[in-house]
Amino acid sequence: MLYQLHEFQRAMLSPLTAWAQAASKSFANPASPLAYVPGATRLSAGYELLYRLGKDYEKPEFNLHQIVKDGHNIPIIEQTIIEKPFCRLMRFKRFADDSDAVTQLKDEPTVLVCAPLSGHHATLLRDTVRTLLQDHKVYLTDWIDARMVPLEEGEFHLDDYVAYIQEFIRHIGAKNLHVISVCQPTVPVLAAISLMASRGEDTPRTMTMMGGPIDARKSPTSVNSLATQHSHGWFENNVIFTVPPNYPGVGRKVYPGFLQHTGFVAMNPERHAASHWDFYQSLLRGDEDDAEAHRRFYDEYNAVLDMDADYYLDTIRVVFQEFSLAEGTWDVAGVRVRPQDIKTTALFTIEGELDDISGDGQTFAAHDLCTGIPEKDKRHFTAEKCGHYGIFSGRRWRTIIYPQLRDFILEHNKAPKVTKEKVEA
Repeated sequence: MLYQLHEFQRAMLSPLTAWAQAASKSFANPASPLAYVPGATRLSAGYELLYRLGKDYEKPEFNLHQIVKDGHNIPIIEQTIIEKPFCRLMRFKRFADDSDAVTQLKDEPTVLVCAPLSGHHATLLRDTVRTLLQDHKVYLTDWIDARMVPLEEGEFHLDDYVAYIQEFIRHIGAKNLHVISVCQPTVPVLAAISLMASRGEDTPRTMTMMGGPIDARKSPTSVNSLATQHSHGWFENNVIFTVPPNYPGVGRKVYPGFLQHTGFVAMNPERHAASHWDFYQSLLRGDEDDAEAHRRFYDEYNAVLDMDADYYLDTIRVVFQEFSLAEGTWDVAGVRVRPQDIKTTALFTIEGELDDISGDGQTFAAHDLCTGIPEKDKRHFTAEKCGHYGIFSGRRWRTIIYPQLRDFILEHNKAPKVTKEKVEA
């Protein structure tokens, strides 16, 4: 019923937000006589703030059309490589006219960026992808909003997430691949590569894990505490709702994006209130650069997606309540996940000193699980004064974290030598 009430509220607010948008433009447009009434700037700013607080936020575009590399403009084309019911594998393909540049682009490492399925769209990693494109061929998992997936497409569990990642790795080619997982996918990605190693399959050359809950018992955050303070049944009865008839996924059980967004905001309400006040002040000052930066951030932050209920409840139980990966008790499709079987994939873990979502040590825990990886092929970095989103987006990501990641990938871009003993092991 809550989902239906939310849709009713959204429909009721739609005329108000449309009017607020029109009023804001009327008081700001020099061609409008309203722009010259006393207090027009203040009225325009107030109406725009009202509009942005009440409007719907759809999935943003990636808008990665070109990058500048070595002084040259390199066009970027988005391609869908594999389309699954709940995810599509994307490639951001780079083009060049110069033959030498084409050769250089072809020789650069291939990376698969595993985006989180935890409320936001994969476009949250736009800065991550843009930066990686400077030196890599980039693939990305683009997860589908569960309310847009018809019921006849079947269920989606955490086990299915693991299977998707394995299919994508195999399609791209594990031997020449570097996998980067950001936040939530660190757990299923480690499981996917572990199961491939246990079966004797080729595994990626490197796996980089950034700010993820490999062992959520370490330095628990408010996110972790919420999961441990409530039973599995509580989550099933209180946060799972049915998609209403106005979406293709009508009837599907989901954890709604609007609930997740409420949780995001509740973690730092004062910061968000201050940000909106600063936006209002920027409009009054005519500081369009600051105002536009605010719009870009919240266009992304406020755009959320629904998660399939089975997947969400599996994640709560496996990752945040039973700690199955860290305990060594996780079975995926009936097969035990054994990170210790990974031997030829180098490991890089990255944490943020001020991360309030994945606490200190939660990602580093992968080192204790991956005992088969030689110490020389393991690396860890903690970014000082860096919060969760700063690990993969913003100035610190581009200037401090990315150079280390780029060098780590280059260092391990040659196929590892496997001795006879290792093969037999």
